[in-house]
Amino acid sequence: MAESAASGTGGGARGQFIGRQRELKSLRADIERAGLDTLSGRKAPRARVLLVAGRPGSGRSTLADELVRQLAGDYPGGVLRARLAEPAGDAVPTERTVRDLLGELGVTPRPGADEDELTGLVRDALAERRCLLLLDDARDAGQVDPLIPDDPDCLVVAVAQGPLTGIADVRPCTVGGMDPKSAIELLGRFTGEVRITVDPQAAESLVEQCGGQPAAMVLAGGWLAARPNASVADAAKRLRGLPDDPEQPVGARPVAKAFRLVHESLPASAARMLRLLTLAPTGLVDPNTASALAGCSFADAGLALADFASLGLLRVVRDGTPEEEGPRGGNGPDDELYEVPGCLVPLLREAMNACDRPAEIELARARMLERTVRLLHACRASTEPEGSEARRRLAGLPRTLRFSEPEVAESWLAARRHALSGAARLAVADGDLDTLARRLIAALVRALVAHWGTEGAAPELYELHLLVLEMAERRGLHREQAAALLNLADLDAGMGRKDAALARYRSALEAGRRANDPYAMGRAMESVAGAYQELGDWERAADWYGRALSQRLARGELADGTRLYGRLGAVHTYAGRYGDALRGWRAAAAGYRRLGDLSGHARALSEVARVQEYAGRPREALRTCEEAVACARQAGNVRLQAALQLRLADTFDRLGDPAAARLHRSTAEQLLETEVAGLRNP
Repeated sequence: MAESAASGTGGGARGQFIGRQRELKSLRADIERAGLDTLSGRKAPRARVLLVAGRPGSGRSTLADELVRQLAGDYPGGVLRARLAEPAGDAVPTERTVRDLLGELGVTPRPGADEDELTGLVRDALAERRCLLLLDDARDAGQVDPLIPDDPDCLVVAVAQGPLTGIADVRPCTVGGMDPKSAIELLGRFTGEVRITVDPQAAESLVEQCGGQPAAMVLAGGWLAARPNASVADAAKRLRGLPDDPEQPVGARPVAKAFRLVHESLPASAARMLRLLTLAPTGLVDPNTASALAGCSFADAGLALADFASLGLLRVVRDGTPEEEGPRGGNGPDDELYEVPGCLVPLLREAMNACDRPAEIELARARMLERTVRLLHACRASTEPEGSEARRRLAGLPRTLRFSEPEVAESWLAARRHALSGAARLAVADGDLDTLARRLIAALVRALVAHWGTEGAAPELYELHLLVLEMAERRGLHREQAAALLNLADLDAGMGRKDAALARYRSALEAGRRANDPYAMGRAMESVAGAYQELGDWERAADWYGRALSQRLARGELADGTRLYGRLGAVHTYAGRYGDALRGWRAAAAGYRRLGDLSGHARALSEVARVQEYAGRPREALRTCEEAVACARQAGNVRLQAALQLRLADTFDRLGDPAAARLHRSTAEQLLETEVAGLRNP
């Protein structure tokens, strides 16, 4: 891997790793160094942590990548990677980092799990697994410490700007400028050897102007590569003529000057597109994103992105991982993926705020989110059956907005998972794009469920419902608030967090009342009752089912009312109140009869018979069960009829009539054999 990748700019220089041999030797020696625990005679309780410290653009990430590449063979448990900061510099929440690591380890955490539970899971997954963990761009020790494996045979390589105070026994390897020989070799990757050979002093001067910083040299080299007739001395002269920005730290000024050199040389339209790329969530861009931001064609955006990469302004990404070599593609209708380097994001945003009007920035962000919504609709539509209306609409979209196969759409969704979640967070945080935010989140939820299922997408869905709740509370949208609370409570209940689910169901009921939304109110009351039923509180469960039933009947909703009569009957049965249970199940049976649902009528009668048996009235149970069998036979429900025949057999056994019991069991077996034969020979 070329040193340019270490600068965080990537894409321009190709070849093997350059220089940094002293730093690599120091880091490898630090692995073998006896730690404080060893010196005191104790076994190290956790993995050793190596720290590569340096400014963004110093080559710190590439140095860490090269070290990991060299050491990977010593760790049979594999290499795990995580980036702890967004390109804009914001720290990535520990929960998100841990979920990504668990995904690589094949562990699925519970949606909504807190940080302690997640970090415990990742430590358990790494126990007795000799692995190497690379944590790039750490903001502070608080991000790194929870991720350190409790296994001294593991190794953690952390990349940060400064020391990780609070983590014991860590000595930083500080990365500064490259040595002149290596720096000139890197520069030659862009300019060719001839331009270096004819004026070596100019090359040394240019390296000095760049402070030996790989990011600055990549930018200067890209500028020269785009101008075959320019000399190295021209680049050095231009850099020398640019004034220093006094607001920039001294160590960051070479990169800032090299960026200005390249940015000011771009055509106005290209420079504007480059600045707007910083609006892309998580810094991940492709031709679709770029064309939406800049308001240009897909083809022009693709060419511009390739040019930016050749200038060192973007880094090529493949399968979600920055790379310099190898083919691109396979992720969707716009295969080319790029990343805005973190060291350039602050400079680009400063230039955007200075050159672009706020209204233009807001419009560009809205166009990008609208394009994302359209792609998500196409992503979901790809899962629909051939010939469906959704597939016909998909076929009518431009090639750049459609997916040929569901597998291609799923690959696109997986590769951009973080960027899509980031787009949702961006839309909600904006505050002025709430309508677009709701559409985006709805489209993302449908796409995730279509490809991964509700259970598989549960962690992402939990985060999205939290975003909807935040937006609804901020805007006073009580209907959306109730829906988000119900969805979150359902996920909490599914994960066994019964008390949390109950609290959210109650909050959803209040929000539904404020919105005067009968559906939300009814669903919330039923869910509160169900939560109490799960907790074994039969009194409260019956009370809430009764409230929900009253609401349904008042609205003339016979089907839902019939279902709730059955829920009430079940709760009373659990509580041992057989009189109330019989009334509930008989009302349910009457409701199913009015609805013409013969199978439902038979099941309700079966439950009536069950309660009669519990109440010590087996003869009545026998008659009721025979009536249920007749209903099931009339409905043509063979499986239900067989189950009821077995129920009759059990009842006859309890009544002391084994001959009748055998007869009914034989009938049940014949019914099941007939159905199986029908399935085999349709």
